[in-house]
Order: sequence, then C-alpha cells, then structure tokens
Amino acid sequence: MFAKWMMKLSEPFRRSIRNKLILTMILLAVVPIVAITALAAENSRRSMEAEVISTNLSNMKWTGVYLGDQFAQLNNLIYTVLISPHLSDYLANAEEASLSSQFTAQRNITDTLTNLFYSAGNHVVGVELYLKEYNKLYTINASQSDIESPAAIPAPYKLLFDQDKDFMITTDSTDGAKFQLIRSINRFENQEKLGGISLQIRWGVLDQTLNLLGRGNDHTVFIAGVDGKVLYQPWGNAPAAATLDRIARTGESQGYFRGDDEYVFYNTIDPVGLKLVTVIPNSFINQSALATMNFGLIIGAVSVVVAILLAVSLAWRLATPIVSLARSIQGFGMMKEREMRHTTRVDEIGLLETKLDQMSLRIREHIRTEYMISLEKKSAELKALQAQINPHFLQNTLQMIGSMLFKNSPAESYGVIKSLSDMFRYIIREPDDLAPLRAELNHLNNYMQIQQQRFAARLSYSLEVDEGALGSFIPKLSLQPIVENAFFHGLERQEGPWELEVKVVSAGLDTVIMIRDNGVGIGPDRLAELQSRLTRRSGDLWTHGERIGLRNVASRIQMHFGDSYGISVESREGQGTTVTVRIPL
Repeated sequence: MFAKWMMKLSEPFRRSIRNKLILTMILLAVVPIVAITALAAENSRRSMEAEVISTNLSNMKWTGVYLGDQFAQLNNLIYTVLISPHLSDYLANAEEASLSSQFTAQRNITDTLTNLFYSAGNHVVGVELYLKEYNKLYTINASQSDIESPAAIPAPYKLLFDQDKDFMITTDSTDGAKFQLIRSINRFENQEKLGGISLQIRWGVLDQTLNLLGRGNDHTVFIAGVDGKVLYQPWGNAPAAATLDRIARTGESQGYFRGDDEYVFYNTIDPVGLKLVTVIPNSFINQSALATMNFGLIIGAVSVVVAILLAVSLAWRLATPIVSLARSIQGFGMMKEREMRHTTRVDEIGLLETKLDQMSLRIREHIRTEYMISLEKKSAELKALQAQINPHFLQNTLQMIGSMLFKNSPAESYGVIKSLSDMFRYIIREPDDLAPLRAELNHLNNYMQIQQQRFAARLSYSLEVDEGALGSFIPKLSLQPIVENAFFHGLERQEGPWELEVKVVSAGLDTVIMIRDNGVGIGPDRLAELQSRLTRRSGDLWTHGERIGLRNVASRIQMHFGDSYGISVESREGQGTTVTVRIPL
C-alpha cells in the first residue's frame, strides 16, 4: 500500500524534467529554513509554556485566598444569627412560653434576620431561617418578610439533613446568577440538627476577585462543586465533560493538568471546599511563537519564490518543446469545442500538433452525431410513454365521475369537479416529465377523493408520509396508474370493505413508496411472470395494451434513475397486493 502511494506521488516528477528541476530547487531552499523556523518556534513555545504555568499557579493561589476570605465573611454573617440570644431563647422556651411570648420571640428573630439582610450589602438578596422541630420558615428579602409553616421540609434544608452536613453551597434552582450559602443549626449537647440558616447571594459578588485571573482570549474561568459540576462561570466556553470529571477526581488542593487542547489550573477555596478552575487553550501559548514563525515564513517564502523562478528559467529552454506537445495532447477533448490551432513550428513536434488537432476534430464530429441521435431516440421514447398515459387517465376519470353528477348534491359535485380540475391542471401545466413527490401525492389525493365519493360505503383510504422525502422527484403520473391497477385488478373483484394504504418513507439515500390493497391478490405463477418483466432493463419500452400497467411506470423510473430503481410487487392470493416504488431521495 505504501509503495502504491509513493508511485502516485512521484508520478508527476518521473514524467517531467521541469518538475524535477523545480522540486530539487524548492527542497534545497525550503528544508533548512523550515527546520530552523520549527526549532525556534518550539523553543519559544516551551519558554512561554513555563511562564504561563508559573504565572497562573500563582494567580490561582492568591485568587483562591481572596475568595476564601469572601466566603468566610459571608459565613460570619450566619454566625451572627447562630450566636444571637433571641434564637437561643426561642429554641429553649418556644414550647413552654405563652402565645404572647412566642409572638415576641418570633418578632425578635424576624428583626435579627432583617438587620442581617440590610447590613449585609447589595450582594445578599435574601435570608432564610428554617426550624425543623417547629416547622417554621422565616423569609426575609427586599419584597417580603414572612413566617410560614411549609407542608414539607424545603428542598435545600432536606438535602442538608439527609446528607448530615453542617455546611453547603448550592446554585439557586430558579436563578443561576444566585447561590445559597446554608449552615445548619445544631443542638450543643448532641449536635442534633434543629434547622438551618441560608443566605441567598449573587454570584457577581465574586467577579471583581475573579478578574484577578485575567480575561484572555478564549480563557474559561468557573467555580465547581466537589462533584465537579459547574456552579458559576462568569465567562468562557462551557468546559468538556471529561475536564469536569478529571477535576472531581483530583486529590490535590492546587495544581494543573494538560488536556488534548488546553491547560487546566485548579485550586481549592478554603473553607468552603469549592474548586476554582481556569482553562487556557493551547493557542494562547502558541501565540508567543508567532513572531519567530512569521519571520521564518517570510524568509522561506522569498526563498521559495526565488527557487521557483530559477527552476522555471533553467527548465524553460530545455523542456518548452516537449511541454508544448504534452499540453496539446492534454487538451485533446472529444466534446470540447475549440478552434483549430495553427502552429508556427516546422519540426516534428509541429507536425504532431497539427495532425492531433485534425484527428480530434474528426472524432469530435463523429461523437456529436452519435450522441444527438441517441438523445433524440430517448426523448421520443419518453414522449410516447407520456402520450400513452395522459389519454388513458382522462378517459377513465371521466367515466368514473360521469354518473356522480346526477346523484350527489351540488356541493359534493363541486368537490369532485374541483378535484378533477386540479388533476387537469397538474397534467397540462406541468410540462416536465419529472415532478416533485409532493405534487404527485397531491394529484393522487385528488384522484382518491373522487374514488371515495364513488365508493364511500366500501373504501377506506390512508396516507402516511415522511416529510423529509417530499422533496424527491418522480416521473409524472407514476402513482395514479398503480392505484388504478389496485382498483381494477384487486379491489373490484373483492367482496366486503376495501382498504388502500399509501406510505412514503426515506430509506438511506432512497425514497420508498408502498401502495397496499386488500384485494384478491395475484397467483404465484402470474406474480413470478410480473416480477420477471419488472426487472427488465429500462431500454425495453412497453407501449401496447389496453391499460397502463406497472411495466410502463417501472420503465420510466429506470430510464430516469437507472436499473437500481423501479418497482417491486409482493402479493398473496386472497390477501392483497403491495407495490413498492423506489426512487432517489
């Protein structure tokens, strides 16, 4: 296999002296420059890589410290409530106190939470306190100050109790720009969890600190939980799932690792245990080598241009006569129109050029004549088929609806006439032999509307269409003859209800149309004969007979699309027939 590819690559140079000279000069000039440029760029990239790693590890460390201080300050706000004497008194005496004392205690807790809310700053948008034993939820924010008894433990506190945690940070389920800092209220004697206190905080309070990491092109900065899920991402592209999984599995508090296309730096934020992560693409580091690479590319480009000019100049005198003759032969197009060239050369090469042009002219005229004869023959065959289908269709349709005009209401008659009018319009105003499948199905629906008016008590018709297949093209008036055959050869001799189903699906690169009836079916011998005739080549045109059969439709499909397309028939005597049409999608 390798030898075969080498032969293909070397073929142009083994056959051309000019190409050999050009290739030699280019290799002599380009190879040393490419090697030097690549070495300098790699050294520059390694230096930049070491600098970026060192700088980002330092930035991550100090940013993590500042974030830890911010979370510690937020945690201290919760401690002001935990150590509040009002909360201690309420927990100790709530059951024994009178209603007025309970009301006073609840108001004191509300005042404590309100003071915390208004003193915490704009970044704290809500304060909650939940007491499990008394099922009381205190909610303080800019729009409300409520005490309620929820029907069930609120979700964040239930998670805190179920996991037996003292501290938890979760992203707000209703607003991703906020998070909840939750700390449990524990009984001093046995650390039993009595409830929890929650601060609802805007993630934006951390943006100023996160800006210390910089906002380089395509940099990604985010804060992840202990499970690796992203809690807050102020900027950058969404990290890959593999990156998040690796961050969750790392046991180090600080460090970095290199992915396929990126460098990932991480640092644990004390005391909350969250992960601060920065993702820097490899392209950022590679930019430092661009200056050296650009300089080398300029020198290399100049050298290549000079080498090509020298190679062309040296090869021109030696190879011009041979190349001229070769180009003359390459331009030997059988069907391509071009004027007869008159060469000024009087040597053997000039004689060859003149004779080649004369020969190509004669061959081109012969091919054009044969091609036009073949094309006219095919066009006449298709027109003959079309001419056969149209009169047959008109005759049967008029016979079918003639009697209905005297028996049905004007509205029903008008519907039939409109359907017939639409069918005439489709036949007359669509000159192309190929039509969109959507138009062909509309034409079939008009035909079936007339048939349903005629056989309303017996006929059941259904159409199931894959919308993606409606853009396919099909020879015009291909489906109606198939359905007509289903009526005349299958359903009309069948007692009881009639069923006709049309289903259109896309199968790979093909569109498949299945037309099924529950008629009398076809016997095995006759079915085998019909299947054999349907597999004949498209050049066999069948224009005789009283009715338009499946063979004509199959012939037209094959003449347009090839022998791999056409019609197949499946049938069992007494159980109905299925005709399958396959055309390109």
